[in-house]
Order: sequence, then structure tokens, then C-alpha cells
Amino acid sequence: MYVGTLSFDLLLGDVHSLKEKRSLVRPIVAELQRKYAVSVAETGNQNLHRRAEIGLAMVSGDTGHLTDVLDRCERLVAGRPEVELLSVRRRLHSDED
Repeated sequence: MYVGTLSFDLLLGDVHSLKEKRSLVRPIVAELQRKYAVSVAETGNQNLHRRAEIGLAMVSGDTGHLTDVLDRCERLVAGRPEVELLSVRRRLHSDED
């Protein structure tokens, strides 16, 4: 069994309220869940208007499949024009760790 995680640090564009922030972050979270069947949530910077942290996790029996899905998720977030991807932290864990 393998577990892969991604942590995205995002800079949001012209956002002036937490309500506007949610209107940008929620669709990204929903699309990742819908397209890739991963567990994903906003995990940090909840009180900052222009910054967001999104955490993502996936479990798989195959590292190749896990890496492929994590790559696709990263490309999806990086390709969103309304956010700037500042950094991504990727971790892979096995049941032997």
C-alpha cells in the first residue's frame, strides 16, 4: 500500500474578502475530488485573503498509478489562471515506512 500527499501553497489574485477566497478555492477542491477521486481540503491559511493551502491525499497499491494521478492533480492546479502556484510539497509513503 502506498500513500501520496500533495500540499499546494497558492497566491490568489484580486481577492478582498474571505468570501471571494472561498469562491476561488472551493471549485478547485471540487474539481480535484470529481476528476481524480482524491481526498482534498483547504488545510491552511484560512484567515488570509490572498493565500491558500490545499492538502491532497491518495492511497494506491501501485506507485506508478499514484505518481501519475499526483502529477495530473499538480498540473490541474498549476494550470488554473486565477491562482499562482507558489510551491508544492509531495510525499510518498509505503506501509513499510
